[in-house]
Amino acid sequence: MGQAAAARRDRKGEKISMSQSSPDRAARPARPTVRDVAALAGVATKTVSRVMNGVPTVAPELADRVRKAADMLGYRPNLTASSLRRGAGRTATIGLLLEDVSNPFSAGLLRAVEDEARDRGVQVLIGSLDEDPDREREMARTLIDRQVDGVIIVPAGHDQSYLQTERRLGACVVFLDREPNLFSADAVVSDNRGGATTAVEHLLANGHRRIGYLGDNPSIATAAQRFEGYERALERSGLARDGRMIVDGLRTVDDATAATVELMGRPGPPTALFSSQNLVTIGVTKALHQLGLASRVALVGFDDFVLADVLEPGITVVVQDTTGLGRLAAQLLFGRLAGDGSPPRTHVVPTRLVCRGSGEIKPAAARAGRGH
Repeated sequence: MGQAAAARRDRKGEKISMSQSSPDRAARPARPTVRDVAALAGVATKTVSRVMNGVPTVAPELADRVRKAADMLGYRPNLTASSLRRGAGRTATIGLLLEDVSNPFSAGLLRAVEDEARDRGVQVLIGSLDEDPDREREMARTLIDRQVDGVIIVPAGHDQSYLQTERRLGACVVFLDREPNLFSADAVVSDNRGGATTAVEHLLANGHRRIGYLGDNPSIATAAQRFEGYERALERSGLARDGRMIVDGLRTVDDATAATVELMGRPGPPTALFSSQNLVTIGVTKALHQLGLASRVALVGFDDFVLADVLEPGITVVVQDTTGLGRLAAQLLFGRLAGDGSPPRTHVVPTRLVCRGSGEIKPAAARAGRGH
């Protein structure tokens, strides 16, 4: 009986042990604390805190013991808590919400913001919004709840009024690439209308009159502004907009490739194309090469992309100053955090046209191509 009872206890204990070690219920190992380090080093907790905070008055022998004990235990100081204690509620972190961090344009913005933040000893927490307004609200509030010092947002939705409460509670927000709606705050944007107008006027100057437009979702502010630039250039030249030359709502490279093939197969196809963002331009370029029209149909794209300059012909593009955009947005945010109380404003960063060959093709080349 005694042995059976012991066996039952062992089995029961084994079951409890297995349950506790189950991946679904396993507790995270407790992080080493200041007290653990102090006990191992044989010093007071205040001494550990002084060493971790870089106070120079701790005796070298004691500081060495503390560091060795911290290394043995794997102790890491809570930087957020330390920053909050030392910096009037600051955590030395900011948030950055981008359209899609995998897009080269977004990646360029990220690097520029990171460089500005790093110079100030600040870390950047990032997220991709995928043009989802609900995701924008959720991620912005999550970052603010995590007590980041400020947030830079490439807005996905058309209503940023949800941030009113957050700002009343002290949150600093700057918008990048697109202006906010129903919310007043600093914004840093490219000259989308001006850049698009320049692109289309360049095609017009090379003799084109049938200029196709391939663009992103028209509900996106930047896409709408670039289409306005396209229309403005046509109007200035006395040309009416032709709906048969326009395709929008393109979100991926494959979408743009298929749309270009279909557009170029229509009666009286364009002799030149303007594409409104880098992924669309890549898709257009693929289609023109597939169709054997790359050296016959002119192309200017808005925004640069990797290898655009090594293709044959090289792709003429309107270049955005991603470094300037990201750095200025970060500088504005840090200025607000430092107490800048001036009225919010929108800063427009100029674009520039880079000619590489595709935008300089004459309409005669397209007519000659169709004559074969």
